[in-house]
Amino acid sequence: MPQNGIRTRILALLAMSLALGGCATAPGRTTSNDPWEGLNRRINHFNDVADRATLKPVAKAYAKVTPGWMQTGVRNLFANLGYPTTILNQLLQGKVAMACQDTGRLLINTIAGVGGLIDAASIAGLTANEEDFGQTLAVWGVPSGRYVTLPLLGPSNLRDAPSRIADYFTGVPRYVDVRWQAEWSVRAVEVIGYRADLLPVEAQIENVFDRYAFLRDAWAQRREYMIFDGSPPEPTFDDEPLDDERVAPAAPVAP
Repeated sequence: MPQNGIRTRILALLAMSLALGGCATAPGRTTSNDPWEGLNRRINHFNDVADRATLKPVAKAYAKVTPGWMQTGVRNLFANLGYPTTILNQLLQGKVAMACQDTGRLLINTIAGVGGLIDAASIAGLTANEEDFGQTLAVWGVPSGRYVTLPLLGPSNLRDAPSRIADYFTGVPRYVDVRWQAEWSVRAVEVIGYRADLLPVEAQIENVFDRYAFLRDAWAQRREYMIFDGSPPEPTFDDEPLDDERVAPAAPVAP
C-alpha cells in the first residue's frame, strides 16, 4: 500500500482521538450485559464444535511436535509484530511514556532479539504491554455496549468488535509486500500458536457449571484489567445494565 495511504489512516485515527478524547470524562467500563444471551450461546456452541473438530487438534499437534524453544520464539515474534499497533494506541490514549518504553522494546527485540524471536527487552527489564483500538475507545469514554459472541472469533462487545478492523489496518503483516497467501499463512500460525497456549488452562474450566457464563465474565474482567492497566476500579451501581436491557437468561444450549 502507498505510504500516503498509511499516513492518511494514522492521521484519521489521531483526529478521532482529538474529537473523542475531548468529550470523554472517564474510561468506558466493560460489563457482562448480555441481553442477546440466547443467540450468543448458540454462536458459542458453534464455535466450540468448530474448535474441537479443527483448531484444537491442530494446536495439540503443534504443541506436541514443536520444540518449546521454537514455540517461545514464534510467540515472541508475533508479540513483536504487534508492537506498532500497541504504540499507536498508547499515543492515541495519551500514554506517551509507555509508548516510548514500548518503542524501546520494539527496537531492542528487533535488533538484539533477532527480529523479535528473542525477548531481549524483558531480559533488559522493560515490561511488556498490550493495547488495541478497543481499549483506546474505552479510554476515550466509549462504553462497552452489549456483549456479543463472534462466529469463530469468540467473546467481544459492541465497542470492541468493530475495533478489530482498525487493529487489522495498523498491523505489520498488512503492509509487508507479500502475497495474500503468505500473509494469511502467517496469521494462521499465529492463531494456532495462541490456541496451543490455551491448552494447559482448559482443564481448569471443563467442570465449570456454566462454561459460557464463566468465559463471558472472565473475558469482561480481563478487558477491564487491560483497559485500566492492571488496576481496574471496583464495580459501581452505574456499571449495571439499564432496566430495559435486563432480560431473563436464555436456556443453555446442550453441549
